[in-house]
Amino acid sequence: MKKYKVFLLSLLLIIPLTLLGCGNSKTDTESTKKVTSNTDVDLSGVVLRIGAAEGKNGQAIIEAAGLDKTPYKVEFHVMQGGNLVLEAMAANQLDLGTGSQIPPIFASQSRNEGNLKIIATKKSSTLDQELIVSANSAIKSVKDLKGKKIAYVKSTTSQYFLAKMLENAGLSWGDTETIAMSTSDGLSALLTGEVDALASYGNAIRSARAKGAVTLQSAVGILSGDFYWYATPDAIKDPKKHAAIIDYLSRFHEANEWARQNPDKWAAHYAPQINQKTQDYLSQFKEESQQTKTVIVPIDDATIASEQDIVNTFAKLGLLKSGIDISKLFDHSFNADISKFKKY
Repeated sequence: MKKYKVFLLSLLLIIPLTLLGCGNSKTDTESTKKVTSNTDVDLSGVVLRIGAAEGKNGQAIIEAAGLDKTPYKVEFHVMQGGNLVLEAMAANQLDLGTGSQIPPIFASQSRNEGNLKIIATKKSSTLDQELIVSANSAIKSVKDLKGKKIAYVKSTTSQYFLAKMLENAGLSWGDTETIAMSTSDGLSALLTGEVDALASYGNAIRSARAKGAVTLQSAVGILSGDFYWYATPDAIKDPKKHAAIIDYLSRFHEANEWARQNPDKWAAHYAPQINQKTQDYLSQFKEESQQTKTVIVPIDDATIASEQDIVNTFAKLGLLKSGIDISKLFDHSFNADISKFKKY
């Protein structure tokens, strides 16, 4: 696809967005699958601006499933991190974004409360989020980490699950020497012996295991598997954009089922986009799908409780002030329509 660059001015900072050319989606109401209860709404003049971090390309799976002929225009931006998605939303340059549980917490504490509301939950896999040690390590349990050096990625799921693992093992954060690093630096530090353990996720964990690292504890059972879709208050209040968002989420929901039914086609389509070998991504996708089906579900009490626990944990670590009620960050106005999505 053609790539375009859009530059947005927020204060004095220029934030680059990489537009994946999905803004040229043609209006084609005859071939467009009607997936919402808002079929009486004329969406032909709507432009839906969507952002996602690398590796979370919702538009790619919609295209692969043949569900990309929307009755509105989509401008889809793939960005280098979830923080950039939220910066763009704060500057009102996006209507809709997706990412993990943690970035919107910090964004909500900014002056304009991040200009976002969490509107839907994407249930997804928690695989490859682990606390690992080197192949020949004498460390056999989390309790053995007392006084040891542990690398982690600050203000991410890795810091959260590491804190919970230590707490469950009877250790405090201060009982270990925790060192904030990027995923790549943390991987290098573990492999060279600069740290005794690494709490990380994704490619860093897969690469470490390929080089002999072993899992000390998985975050399965600690992490909820909740990822979010969030929208700006203006988009939520706009009846046409609201309807377009529901339609888009339904397409994403259905496209993930298509991928589960056609894993080979999906892997062949997506692996080149993320610079992975098709077979490697196919194996990863199948493993993740066996653990959890990626689906869109309404906001519920369990989701909010999970988010509140992250807030409380980070407050104990001094990353957030105490007493934050995160329930105010959630918007329930999409729940009724999302509850009508097909159950898989």
